[in-house]
Amino acid sequence: MIQLLIITPLAQAANHPPETFFEIVFSGGPVGIAIMVLIILCSIAALALSVEQLLTLRASVLMPEGLREGVQQQLAAGNLKGAFQACDAQPSFLAFLIRTSLSEAESGWTAVEKALEDAAAEQTARLMRRVEYLAVIGNIAPMLGLLGTVVGLLFAFHEVASTQGVARAADLADGIYHALVSTVGGLIVAIPAMAVYAAFRNRVDQLAAEAAYTALHALAPVKRILVSTRPSPSTTPPPAGTR
Repeated sequence: MIQLLIITPLAQAANHPPETFFEIVFSGGPVGIAIMVLIILCSIAALALSVEQLLTLRASVLMPEGLREGVQQQLAAGNLKGAFQACDAQPSFLAFLIRTSLSEAESGWTAVEKALEDAAAEQTARLMRRVEYLAVIGNIAPMLGLLGTVVGLLFAFHEVASTQGVARAADLADGIYHALVSTVGGLIVAIPAMAVYAAFRNRVDQLAAEAAYTALHALAPVKRILVSTRPSPSTTPPPAGTR
């Protein structure tokens, strides 16, 4: 029954070759149509993710204007609580880095730097989770296209076998033509998705490095205080009996 559902549209298409875009896309029968719908859904998801990341991966969003200056002024005045309040007023990538680093101020500047590195790695991984969905779509779309091609070829050759080789070459070519439509669709979705994924991945790395550099500048007053108050190493007393 399923085989008849697939072969019938192919046989009809031999008499009436598809001319419009939608006729070409949905010319593979019920199974081919289902696979093309999945590929179209992948393209919609990739487009939605791309728009979302374009709005999210911006310097003005991850590093709000005035946050670094506000935190720096509060820390220069010795107002640690005010620095925390400035971060809370503008929640962002940069605010998280500064707030996490300041929470380790009592343990010394080395602990502050370590907290900053860990926070930057955590936030970068969080941003990359959304971007990596584009890579997933870029890998799935051509697989769906290949599945549609294999299924189409399967039924095309089945038609030849069922007629004991009497089917014309034109009939076989028509089945292969319809089978390849899904592969083309999968590649059309996958290539832009992988290109956008690479661009966003580089964008995340660039913004994360810039945010960490900005956080270090904002924490400069804390560094001066912690380094200047660090106890100097004591001198070792000379051995007994030496002059």
